[in-house]
Amino acid sequence: MIRPFLPWPDPRLKTPAAPVAAITDEIRALWDDMVETMDAMPGYGLAAPQIGVLLRVAVVDCSETRGKAIRMANPEILHASARLRAHDEAGPNLPGVSAVIERPRAVTVRFLNEQGETEERDFVDLWATSVQHQIDHLNGRMYFDNLSKLKRDRLLKRAEKLRRR
Repeated sequence: MIRPFLPWPDPRLKTPAAPVAAITDEIRALWDDMVETMDAMPGYGLAAPQIGVLLRVAVVDCSETRGKAIRMANPEILHASARLRAHDEAGPNLPGVSAVIERPRAVTVRFLNEQGETEERDFVDLWATSVQHQIDHLNGRMYFDNLSKLKRDRLLKRAEKLRRR
């Protein structure tokens, strides 16, 4: 089922999500909905708070063919490369605007997988960017929170103008 997105500045988008205690059928069903919602955007990832579910659950799929979504619960970055990578980021919670964000080019992430097992995986380039973007959402942050105050204010003002049209 495709889920609706919370519009910025809904306070739930600024609220850190709660950890998942165990991988249940409900979490698996949520992941299924999130993959379907992400693919309908289209986008490279989705965090549960974006659709109003305040749990530390995310999906990422940066494959060219799609259908290779990685489902994560409680993801945490264990290591981030010193080398940065710039990418134009956006999100469905604040449509019509984007910003170039620099993030570590590679990250090692620990998470609970679909089987409820702890997994560690290395992500690079777009995959790393998307995973970090989703973890920001799980921590109550938006991509534009990584900008200077001036750039952030300009982006939000531009988004407000678009919303009023």
